[in-house]
Amino acid sequence: MADLDLDGPEARLARCIADAPAGEATEAEGQLYRLLAPRARRYGLRHLRDEHAAADLMQHVLTLTIEQLRSGALREPARVVSFVLGACRMTVLEMRRSGQRRDALLGRYGDSLSIADIAEPPRLDHDRMADCLQRLPERERSVLVMSFYEDRSADDVADMLGLRPGNVRVIRHRGIAKLRTCLESGGRRS
Repeated sequence: MADLDLDGPEARLARCIADAPAGEATEAEGQLYRLLAPRARRYGLRHLRDEHAAADLMQHVLTLTIEQLRSGALREPARVVSFVLGACRMTVLEMRRSGQRRDALLGRYGDSLSIADIAEPPRLDHDRMADCLQRLPERERSVLVMSFYEDRSADDVADMLGLRPGNVRVIRHRGIAKLRTCLESGGRRS
């Protein structure tokens, strides 16, 4: 059975991929993927008992396999089937360990975690925003409008206003802070 593994179509394709420059044997990679994917998927179904987890396992292991073949890191390309099954085994073990760690953390801290209320996103008061923006000094207002409304970079804004890009970033930071303070205070004049 081991000799069949070394002379089978998977072994020939793996040697072809390993011998070619990285990424040049795409046809062989596709064929190898089609030959090995069902095995990796079946392994995942048997050991993980979840269709989606098995599909993730298959994708991860076959991507790893092709990367290893391309880079020459797989010392015996002819034993690619053994490599895939070993990678499946190790990946399933790691998935289980991660799941156990997650479950332990949830068991330990789960009751203290607050659930995010995503029912209603915060609404922006456009009139208050416009009022607060009008209250900013002209230079800060110009920098904020150019940065966020016109979606310009600090370099572009600096060129247009005759400033240095670092200065634009400082002005933008201060302008945002003033705008936030104004919005949080309800737009009242201070």
